[in-house]
Amino acid sequence: MTASSRPQDMRSWIAQLEAAGELIRIDKPVDPLTEMGSLLYQSREKALFFENLPHGWRSLGQAPANVRHAALAFGATEETVVPKVANLLGKLIKPVMVDSAPVQELEFAKGEFDLTQLPVHIAGEKDGGPVLGCGLVVTKDPDTGQRNVSFHRLQIKGPNKSGILLYPRHTWKNYEKYQARNEPMPVAIFIGHHPLYYAAAATTAAYGLDEFDIAGGYLGEAVRLVKCKTVDLEVPADAEIVLEGHIPPHYREDEGPFSEFQDYYVTGTGKNPIVEYQYMTRRRDAIFKNLQNGSEMEGCVFHKIPMSAAIFRRLKDVGGGPNLHNVMVLPGIFGLVVQMTSRAYGEGKNLLLAALSSEYQHIKIAIAVDADVDIFNPLELLWAMNTRVDPAKDVVIIPGTHNHAMDASLEELGAPGTGLWQRFGSKMLIDATIPPPGDVKARAAFERIRPRNPQLRLEDFAAADSLDLVRSLSPRFFGSKLIGK
Repeated sequence: MTASSRPQDMRSWIAQLEAAGELIRIDKPVDPLTEMGSLLYQSREKALFFENLPHGWRSLGQAPANVRHAALAFGATEETVVPKVANLLGKLIKPVMVDSAPVQELEFAKGEFDLTQLPVHIAGEKDGGPVLGCGLVVTKDPDTGQRNVSFHRLQIKGPNKSGILLYPRHTWKNYEKYQARNEPMPVAIFIGHHPLYYAAAATTAAYGLDEFDIAGGYLGEAVRLVKCKTVDLEVPADAEIVLEGHIPPHYREDEGPFSEFQDYYVTGTGKNPIVEYQYMTRRRDAIFKNLQNGSEMEGCVFHKIPMSAAIFRRLKDVGGGPNLHNVMVLPGIFGLVVQMTSRAYGEGKNLLLAALSSEYQHIKIAIAVDADVDIFNPLELLWAMNTRVDPAKDVVIIPGTHNHAMDASLEELGAPGTGLWQRFGSKMLIDATIPPPGDVKARAAFERIRPRNPQLRLEDFAAADSLDLVRSLSPRFFGSKLIGK
């Protein structure tokens, strides 16, 4: 990035979405507490920009609403985004410090700001209150000073207080160190930025690796950081809003229920720590960022791409380098599909075992399919499992595994707000690949049917008054990827 160029931020992202025809502007009044969640939940195809919210706020949501949007943010397509991000994972760019920042144009001390006046929405009808899901939490290891940036649910509890759901990973590790010292942990929470900041925060890396370095690699430019006003932390200069505060040690309050990424309420509810805020800075015309949770909603999309890419990167070297085509996390985040061409019998299982024991705790079901299966089409995945799997030899269940703490289908150990919080369960692999190319005769039995003249287009033959109907057909009907191959 040159000194004169504009850094990528949420505003450049809004412009990019609008230019691509992927943004819907909502100019009618919307109540975040009673209406916004329903509108966001309905919008799986387009981003929503709310222009008429209480107290003069504007807000962006469902951006990205799907993998297509995430690919747009990375300058890729739906099919190429995961391999591209896998290639970017090791390309870190260190942030740079600046003295002044758009996010600090306005400053508010305690008593001068009120979290309940922000357009934080209630996502689900049973939620315990408005939940800020779009704030990225910055903390530091008190021993090394190393930064960490991560997603955390923040249930608004008053003008200057929220809960915080601390999953037992890196932020929790920092918090435990402060608790051992009986000291509050400083936090800074930035709201609203380019989606690749959120993708970086969703990237599981080694403890101590700065997510701002990852964000720089994703963006292709150094993140601009500025010092906070009241805590010893740094935040992105081009964010929209920053909240500064502390998490008290050894204190918990009831929190939840939450609308969560699995499409359930049950996980994460319980005794969680709180955040007490003493300062807010923001842009003069700040745009709020709301994040709707639920299966295949924005919260899932942020995690699917870096998770898929990290596992792709891991799998590409298994067994000396397999013929790996793509990887994609499935709805609910606890499943994954690997698209590959096996070089030998059993190679699919080898890759699936590696996928089930990756950096991410989420994956409990992993499926391998061939290149002729459209992994973005659930019908194709079901077809492959139904027609290419012998359950006796192609399905393997591994009992007694450590699984993600928010998987409600498994036995819960510990509880939210404690270090032992986890699920103890099992994992399953399903090898739905066909025989390798070396076994020509066996492979030939799985040749898929093709229509004659696959180059023909239905719209060229339809009556004029039916053209709109033909063009509205989903481009991903069963088998559509094969036409013309």
